[in-house]
Amino acid sequence: MTYCVGILVREGLVMIADTRTNAGIDNIAVFRKLKIISQTGQRVLAIATSGNLSVSQSVLSLLAEGLENPETGELDTLENQPTMFKAAQLIGRAVREVWRLDGASLEQMTARFDVQLLFAGQVAGGRLRMFMIYAAGNFIEVTPDTPYFQIGEHKYGKPILDRAVTYDTDLYDALKIGLISMDSTMRSNLGVGPPIDVLVLRKDALTPELEYRIEPNEPYFLDLRARWSQALRTAHMDIPRPPYGQNVPGDI
Repeated sequence: MTYCVGILVREGLVMIADTRTNAGIDNIAVFRKLKIISQTGQRVLAIATSGNLSVSQSVLSLLAEGLENPETGELDTLENQPTMFKAAQLIGRAVREVWRLDGASLEQMTARFDVQLLFAGQVAGGRLRMFMIYAAGNFIEVTPDTPYFQIGEHKYGKPILDRAVTYDTDLYDALKIGLISMDSTMRSNLGVGPPIDVLVLRKDALTPELEYRIEPNEPYFLDLRARWSQALRTAHMDIPRPPYGQNVPGDI
């Protein structure tokens, strides 16, 4: 399983991805799911992937090799696209090309062509943007109204994002909330787990402010998990019991 989250606030971007993959409870491995492309002063691009690992790796490999431009005959890569929108379109092309090559074979083997990608970053001269790209190669863009995207096992980590994240959230508060969202997912789904890869990119910096891997038993993340659990226990104890039925003890 997978959980990746991207948060785009006024000050910048946060991307967080777990690294656990599994093909059954006795076949668990670690694979990096957050790829970062950085050309200082020119562009910083981040791609997080979920779904069928063979499909997502094929898409990334095809992007690394480049796709032939039908008009010029030259290779299009993420490193030479002039805008984030053009780069998102290129990723969509790569997804459709992998489908063309492998889709029918996967279906014959009753395997799903399952892939989703978060693509975010900034190209010099453009604004910081984030897209969610689907298995058909189409995509949507995040907006200030809902400034985050999730892929993979998203349901457990969504409530904290809905309640706590706005476009005006401080960049490192967004990182903290994203890590709480990851913790909530890990707590409820053993298919999601560490190490956890993190990117923080400040708007217009065009170089990553933070690239970090949170290893198992990393002190800050352990402390965050313990504090969040205690805060939830304290909060529910502070809320009065429901006044329904007869003879309900406690303060009403």
